[in-house]
Amino acid sequence: MNATDSTGIFHPPAPATLEQAGLKSDVVEQLVLKLLYFTGELTGAEMTRRLGLGFSVFEPCLEFLKQQRLVEVTGASVFGGASFRYRTTDAGRMWAAGVLKQNQYVGVAPVPLEQYRRYILDFKKTVPLRADRDSVRTAFSDMVVSDAVLDAVGPAVNFGHSMFVYGAPGNGKTMMAHAIRGLLAGNIAIPHAIEVEGNIIKVFDPACHEELPLHYDDEKLARGVPYDRRWAHCRRPIVTVGGELTLDALDLRYNAINKLYRAPGQLAANGGVLVIDDFGRQRCSPRDLLNRWIGPLESRIDFLTLQSGQTIEIPFIVLLVLSTNLKPTELADEAFLRRIRYKIFAESPTRGDFIRIFENYCKTREIPFERHVVEYMLDDYYRPNKIPLRGCQPRDLITQALTLAAYLGQPARLTPELMDAACRSYFVHDRELPATYA
Repeated sequence: MNATDSTGIFHPPAPATLEQAGLKSDVVEQLVLKLLYFTGELTGAEMTRRLGLGFSVFEPCLEFLKQQRLVEVTGASVFGGASFRYRTTDAGRMWAAGVLKQNQYVGVAPVPLEQYRRYILDFKKTVPLRADRDSVRTAFSDMVVSDAVLDAVGPAVNFGHSMFVYGAPGNGKTMMAHAIRGLLAGNIAIPHAIEVEGNIIKVFDPACHEELPLHYDDEKLARGVPYDRRWAHCRRPIVTVGGELTLDALDLRYNAINKLYRAPGQLAANGGVLVIDDFGRQRCSPRDLLNRWIGPLESRIDFLTLQSGQTIEIPFIVLLVLSTNLKPTELADEAFLRRIRYKIFAESPTRGDFIRIFENYCKTREIPFERHVVEYMLDDYYRPNKIPLRGCQPRDLITQALTLAAYLGQPARLTPELMDAACRSYFVHDRELPATYA
């Protein structure tokens, strides 16, 4: 049973037996043989670290492999089997080569699908979403956002369902999505891999899962490692997909060479946030993409398909954020917009907001903030050229001005001249091209 300990960690406990691990002996025997096939020779303790299972859990599998003359002991010790050195025999290597044709997974022992289902559902009940005004303002403290937007974000997060974040480009919609992840309390355990009737689905991905250390107190160390190390202890995930997204990418991705599956974005994001960035610009139509989410948003269950045609059920405990600079009414009909309960407008900054963003980024870059410089830029460049204010512009223009200053050998300090030059190189103006380019 999963439990939250005194440190607030909600992590599956270490299994004491193969039965508790939920794995058939042949799955573990194959993993051991493949591991020794590639490494040559390992101690029992080294196998423990690589498999994420206690030695006593897989020791019966080792004994069986020894009896079948597939594995042999090359070095013994008075400290017992965990300190023995093991390697495959010639027959074991031949057997491992045959197993590798089924799949080439070598690593931490997988978690059965049913154990994963139970964990995710228990996690949802045990670690609820509880964003309040103070926590929302803390999460968004690095951004200049109106109270109206902040008070829309909090209830949307607590609802834990889905939201449209829309508005003009450059107003921080992607930053808002990442700030929303900071409102999700607690950490989560992510399995390195899931096993479904002999099929292996790789889930943990360092590109989108931020692994955290597990801390053990002395009492727990005396009893042995208390946590199931087949699971990585991580921050709540945030997975972002953009214009490259296709409908196929939302199902299990099968590699015909290594015979392994990779989890789609929504499975990798379970317990966290899935951001569909630049929604409406994907390689599939918005309607098809929205139709793909209607079922999971209603039932909180997603269906994925194996190569065999078998369909598996996965809990869909994901906060779905659709970020777009297009009008939601142009992307979806009324029926679907009703299912996306919260619509958050990322409004353009006011003049005062723009100056505050400018000041904040000056602090980030550790340069003096001089109000007259930004006011000069707004009055003498923005207003005459009718340039709309966007939240990203202070960062971009300051960076451009400092890059020019370094090129000219000037000190890292903003001046009206530098900001003029930055604006001229940053903004596009509709000018008449010379005849030679027409």
